[in-house]
Formats: sequence, structure tokens, C-alpha cells
Amino acid sequence: MAPRSCSLCQKAKAMVKRPKTGQQICRDCFFYVFETEVHNTIMQSKLFNPGDRVAIGASGGKDSTVLAYVMKTLNERYQYGLQLFLLSIDEGITGYRDDSLETVKRNQQQYDMPLKILSYDELYGWTMDAIVSQVGRKNNCTFCGVFRRQALDRGAAVLNVDHIVTGHNADDIAETVLMNIMRGDIARLGRCTTICTQGEDTIRRSKPFKYAYEKEIVMYAYFKKLDYFSTECIYSPDAYRGHARAFLKDLEAARPSAIIDIIHSGEAFEVKEEVKATQKVQQTCQRCGYMSSNALCKACTLLEGLERGMADSGITDRGRKRLDEAGPAPENIRTIPYFKLPSGSPAIAVETPSS
Repeated sequence: MAPRSCSLCQKAKAMVKRPKTGQQICRDCFFYVFETEVHNTIMQSKLFNPGDRVAIGASGGKDSTVLAYVMKTLNERYQYGLQLFLLSIDEGITGYRDDSLETVKRNQQQYDMPLKILSYDELYGWTMDAIVSQVGRKNNCTFCGVFRRQALDRGAAVLNVDHIVTGHNADDIAETVLMNIMRGDIARLGRCTTICTQGEDTIRRSKPFKYAYEKEIVMYAYFKKLDYFSTECIYSPDAYRGHARAFLKDLEAARPSAIIDIIHSGEAFEVKEEVKATQKVQQTCQRCGYMSSNALCKACTLLEGLERGMADSGITDRGRKRLDEAGPAPENIRTIPYFKLPSGSPAIAVETPSS
């Protein structure tokens, strides 16, 4: 049987069957359609303005590595006029993040982008290794997720950027929709499919890979021979997200369009006005100045619990009650530095690629 020719160019040999569409295409056409779809997502959502300073959340994994490569490629091809930076968060996970950061440092050289690394240890005084030793592996992802989101905003403020882009892909977003449905989290369900978010006290954040399948990102990285770190976080196998991921993979095997279908369903959800009225109004954390729906933000609550030896205080209502009953926090307790948005002054705290 003769090799099938590319269904797009009709010339080269088909090398890739797209999981997203089922098309059998050559490598060059795959690169072109993948990049063009990301470009169309950026343009249709009007994600950037010329002159924007954009931080790419870089973990060294496949998603962020491909994102950095594609953002650099599209910025040059379509003349977006962006200043691109790499921003990495060191959670302090021995045998995982320390190794992946070496990949990020190589990407810094390969893509010729300034790099800023901000650690949990310098920001919160705790590493994830230390946190897991206190809380175990059941709820550790709660701490990491809360701390990481705030750390990205704080790193972006140091870089004085206008915008953060992350490598969240279509699979990630579909998983989040499923998780919020299973948890009955109406507030998050109403906004989890939004491609771009920005609060009054946070930096604009978006997901250019919103409609890009994880499998296609892996294929892109493989055929482009990109340098990325592929080991899974040692603390993630017990994460709640894993159940949604396994369910989504089963759905995708039966119906490849399930991922996009779930995202579109999430986009169509509308929260009733009477439900919105019961949701907490966003305010500013009294302790660190970060956005919060309570007097103290989630990060400050979690950190206080760790510092006072009541690590579950920010996770469960019972734990929060025990913390309140313990009385006011000691004056010498470790706290998070006060958060300030970029001031407009030039960024200087970055590592630049060496020649």
C-alpha cells in the first residue's frame, strides 16, 4: 500500500494524524496549522497590544517550552511587537523542580529571553518539601496551587510586565470544567473557561493554548526536537485532578472531540443572578495586599496555619475554626511581603542570556 500523501499540501508524505481533527498531514503542514491556530486564538481574543511586556510562565515542561518557542516564533513572524520574558517559580521540590529549572535555563539561552526565577522559600519561607513533611500528600496540591498563582503575579511585578501567559492547554481546561462540576464550585465554573483574566489587583493573564490538544503539543515538541523536562511532579499522583484527567482520557478515546466539546459547554454556562448575588465580593487581603474574597487571602491563611502548626486551617472549615479559636496570630509570625502592581519602572532583576 502506497504511503498516504498529506491531506493539505497533497505533496509530502503524511507523517502525523492530528488527534484534534483526524487529518493525516506532513510535518511542515502540522507545524503551520498548529502555529496558525494559536495565532488565530491570539488575534480573535485580542490578547496583546504592540509594546506589551509579556512573561511566559516557564516550568521546563512540554507545555511551557512549546509556548515559549511558539510565542517567539509568532512574535517575529507576525510582528506582535512584544517583549518576552521567562518567569519560573521554584516550589522547592527536590528531584523534580531543581532538575526542570536546568531545562528552563537552557531554554533561556536557546530562545534568547531574559529569565526571572522566584522561589517559594524566599517568598513564603517554606519549600514544598517542607510543606509536604507537615501536611502529607493528600492536600499538598492545594498549598502549591495557591502559592504558585500568587508567586507568578509577584514575579511578574518584579519584571514589570503587562501580561502573563501560561501553557494551560485544552485538556487542562476541560479537566478543570469537570472538576468544578464534580465539586459543585459554581464560582469557578463560571470563569474557568475564560481565556484571559484580570482582577483590579492582579496582572493580566491568558492561555494562548486554550484550544490546543495536549497530544498535539507533545507531537510539536517531538518533531521540533525541543528541549523539555518530561518527569511528572513527585507529589501530583494523589492530586484530585488525576481523577478528572483519567475520566477525560476515557471520553477522548471514545470521542476525540470530547475535549473541545466540554470547553464549549463550559463557555456556554451562565450563572443565575441570584446565585451571583450570594458570592463573595473581591477585596484586598489586609495582610499582604493581594486579591481575596476574605479579610485574609488564601495564601496568608495557609501560611499562618503552617507557621502555627495547624496546617489544615486553610483547607477545611473545621481547621479554620480551630485557627480562629487559637486567637490572634503572634506578632512575630512570618508573613508574605506586601503585593504591589508594576510601577512602570524598568525591570532589572532578571538573568539575561550569556553570549
